[in-house]
Amino acid sequence: MALLRRDSLGTGQLLRLVLLHTAWEVGSGQVRYSLPEESKHGTFVGRLAQDLGLEVSELVPRMFRMVSKGRGDYFEVNLQSGVLFVKSPVDREEVCGQSPLCAIDLEVIVDKPLRIFHVEVEIQDINDNAPVFPVNEKYLSIAESRLPDSRFPLEGAFDADIGTNSLLTYKLSPNEYFTLDLQKNDEHSDGLVLVLKKPLDREETHVHYLLLISTDGGKPELTGTVQLVITVLDVNDNAPVFNQSVYKIRLFENAANGTLVIKLNATDLDEGINKDISYSFSSFVPLSGRDVFTIEPNTGEIRIKGQLDFEKNKVYDLQIQADDKGNLPLSGHCKVLIDVLDVNDNTPELAVTSLFLPVPEDAPPGTVVALISVSDRDSGDNGKVTCSIPPDLPFQLVSTFKNYHSVVLAEAVDRERVSEYKILVTARDKGAPSLSASSSILVPIADVNDNAPAFPQPVYTVFVKENNRPGAHLLSVSASDPDVWENAFVSYSVVERSVGEQQPVSSYISVHSESGHIYGLQPFDYEELQVLQFQVSARDAGFPSLCGNVTVQLFVLDENDNAPAVSPPGSGRGSPGPELVPLSAGAGHVVGKVRAVDADSGYNAWLRYEVQEAGTAGPFRVGVYSGEISTTRALEEADGPSQRLVILVKDHGEPALSATATVSLSLVESPQAVKWDSRQRVGSEGPLVDMNVSLMIAICSLSGLFVLVIVVYVGLRCHPGPVVMCGPGKATVVCSSEVGSWSYSQRQSRNLCVGEGTAKNDLMVFSPSVPHSAENRDEKLLVMASNVCGTVSERLLHLQNICNICVTEHSFSKYASSVWVWILKFYMIFLILNDLYFPHEYGV
Repeated sequence: MALLRRDSLGTGQLLRLVLLHTAWEVGSGQVRYSLPEESKHGTFVGRLAQDLGLEVSELVPRMFRMVSKGRGDYFEVNLQSGVLFVKSPVDREEVCGQSPLCAIDLEVIVDKPLRIFHVEVEIQDINDNAPVFPVNEKYLSIAESRLPDSRFPLEGAFDADIGTNSLLTYKLSPNEYFTLDLQKNDEHSDGLVLVLKKPLDREETHVHYLLLISTDGGKPELTGTVQLVITVLDVNDNAPVFNQSVYKIRLFENAANGTLVIKLNATDLDEGINKDISYSFSSFVPLSGRDVFTIEPNTGEIRIKGQLDFEKNKVYDLQIQADDKGNLPLSGHCKVLIDVLDVNDNTPELAVTSLFLPVPEDAPPGTVVALISVSDRDSGDNGKVTCSIPPDLPFQLVSTFKNYHSVVLAEAVDRERVSEYKILVTARDKGAPSLSASSSILVPIADVNDNAPAFPQPVYTVFVKENNRPGAHLLSVSASDPDVWENAFVSYSVVERSVGEQQPVSSYISVHSESGHIYGLQPFDYEELQVLQFQVSARDAGFPSLCGNVTVQLFVLDENDNAPAVSPPGSGRGSPGPELVPLSAGAGHVVGKVRAVDADSGYNAWLRYEVQEAGTAGPFRVGVYSGEISTTRALEEADGPSQRLVILVKDHGEPALSATATVSLSLVESPQAVKWDSRQRVGSEGPLVDMNVSLMIAICSLSGLFVLVIVVYVGLRCHPGPVVMCGPGKATVVCSSEVGSWSYSQRQSRNLCVGEGTAKNDLMVFSPSVPHSAENRDEKLLVMASNVCGTVSERLLHLQNICNICVTEHSFSKYASSVWVWILKFYMIFLILNDLYFPHEYGV
C-alpha cells in the first residue's frame, strides 16, 4: 500500500535556487512505502514513477536517479517501468536494532527542470529471532540450610525482535523444590527469580537439573532454553579463628614501600573449602588505612604500599577479617594496631609575622624590628627548634613565648655608615641529623638629621682685585651632608656681623642660598679695605636643622688706580717760595727735594722722578728715586739768577700714572741764607737711633706685634722735618733714600675681621730721606731695614694662607704647618740681620 503526500514549495529549496542562480523549477514531495524485513531480491515495493507523478518515458531524458541516505543499497528502480523493487534482503535488527520505527530514506532527483523527491521505505518486523539466554547452562550453589521462600535471581533471555515478537514468557520444568516468580509490567518482564519451595537435602539429592524455557509472542512462536544445574552445598558451621585478637606493631615513618608489617594466621576446623581462608580488610578500615597498607588474601601478609607520615597519622587501627570459603562463608576478626614512629623528616618552618620597618637610625636599643614564629611538624627533639641570627649585626634575637621570637635592636645604628641590613634568620631543629631553614629580612635604616653640613676645609682664601664689578662671582663654597632627602638639602648664608663702623658684612658680599656662590655687592677699594674675613653658614633642611660654618678670607689686591700726589713747593721748609741755591755750591750739592705720595701700595706706589724736558735742566739733576734736586757741576753766573724745572713723577703701575711739579731755583751769593740745621733734626731722634734695631726685629718676629713695632719704629725715625708733610687733606709719612722712595698713606685704612680668627696686619715700610751727613749711619741702617722688610707683612700674610691651604687641601697637620711657619720666620730674621750688619746696595 502506497501513501502519496505532496507538500508545498519549501523555503530551503528556494534558498537553494538563489544560491545556484538557476531557473530550475524545484518541487518537493514525499512517498512512503512499507515492506516486511527479509524480503527477497526483486520483491515489488511500489510504482515509484507513477506515485511521484512522472512519466515513465521521461525518466531517462530527465536523468532519473535515486540515492539512499547511509542505510546501504537495498532498493533499485526499473527505468522502463518506474517500479521500485528490492535489490537485497533487509535485516531489520541489523539496520535499526531495537528501535521501534525502522525506515530507509531515499532521494529521487530528476533534471529539466530539477526536482527532488523524498521516499521513505518502512521496514516491518517479522518474528525471525528466537529468545536467547546468555549461557546454555547456569550453575547455582545453594546451601542445604537455606530456608523455604529463599529467592535466587536469574538472568532472563533476550529477543532481538520488537513489539509482540519480543514479549517473552517463562516456565520451569516440573520439580518439587523450585518455582519461578516473574515480575512484569506493560512492556517487558522486570525480573526473573528462582524461589525455593521446600528445604533442600544434600544427602537425598546433591544436584538438581532444571530446564528454563522462554517463549516469545510472535506467530509462529519461537522458544529458547537454558539448563539450570543446582548444587546443594554442605553446611559450614565453623568460623576461622586468629591466634590473638589484637596485634601491636611499631613502624618508623620512613619505612619503604613493600615492607612486611606482619603475617597473620587464622585456622578453621571445617573440612574442604570450608577450611580455606581468605584475608581482607574489614569495611570499618578507613580509606587512609587502605591507601597505606595492603593485605595478601591467601597468606595474610600485611605490607606497606603507600607513604607513612607521622605528622598526618600517628596510629593506624586495622580491622582484619578472615573468611572461609564455605558456601555460607563464616568470618573471624582481629585488630592490628600500628604505631608510627617519628623520624626527623620535616625542616623547621619559619614565618615573619610582623615587620616594623624602616628603623630610624636614632632608635634606642631594644626597639622591636620584626616578630618571627618557628615550628616543626616533627615531635620530641626532632620538633624542638632553635633560632639564630649572625653575630656581626647590631641586632639580637629575643625569645618571647614558646616558638615566637623578636628581632630587636642591640646597639645604635648609623644610616650614613650602613643604610640597610640583611638579617638571615636560621631555624634549626635538634634531630639527628638536624634540619634547618632560613629566611632573610631586609631592614632599611631611616635617616634622621644627625649630621650637620661640613665644609671640606676650615678656611677659604680668595684674592680679589680692587675695583671689581658689582655682582661679580668671587668664589664658591660647598658643604656636604651625609644625610639624605631634606636632611641633606643644604642652604648657604652669611653669618651677619658688624664690620668697621657698624657696617654689616652683607653690604659687601652675598651668598647664593643653593649653590654657595659668593658675589661681591660693591667694588672693593684696597686703600680702604685690604682683608675681609667673614663666615658662611651651611644649614640643612632637617628638623631640627643643623648647620656648619666656614671662614672665608678675602684679600683685596691693589691696582694702580691712584696717581702720585705732589706736595706744594716749599712745604718742606715750612714756607712757600723758590729754592735758594748758593753760587758757591759744587757738584753734587743738594738744593731741594720734590715730595710726592701715591695712595696705592707696592709697585703701584713706587715713584720715579725725572726732569720732564731734559734739555732745560741746566746744571741740575733730580734723583731718580729720591726726588732730590742736586747740581751736576759747579754753578756759574752764566747759569742765570734763576732756574725753573718741571719734574715728572711716575709710579711703576701698569699702566703707569704720573704727576708733575714745578720747582723754582734762585741763585744767591751768600751761602748762609740757605744754611739749615739738619743736625738738630737728627739729634732729636737720638734716643731712637741708639735703639738696637736687630734685637727689636728678632724679638718682634717671635710675636704677633712684629708688624706693629716696625711701623712705629719707621714712623719715629722719619719724624719730624721733611719726613712728615701735609698733603691735600691727608697726613702722609714719606721715607726716601738714594735707592728708592715709598709712601704709606695714613688715610682711613682698616683690616676687617669678621668671625673667629686673628686679624692680619698689612705693613708698608718706606726708606727715609735725610741730607748726607756723617751722622746718618743709623738712618742708613733703618733705610736698609725698611728695604729688606718692605714686604714682610705681605710675606707673613701669604705664609699664613699657604699654611691654611696645606692643612685643608694637602692634609698637613696643624702642628706641621706651625713648624714650617716658625722655620720661615727665623729664616726671614736671619736675612734681615744679615742685611743690617752687612749692608749693600738694593734694587727693588
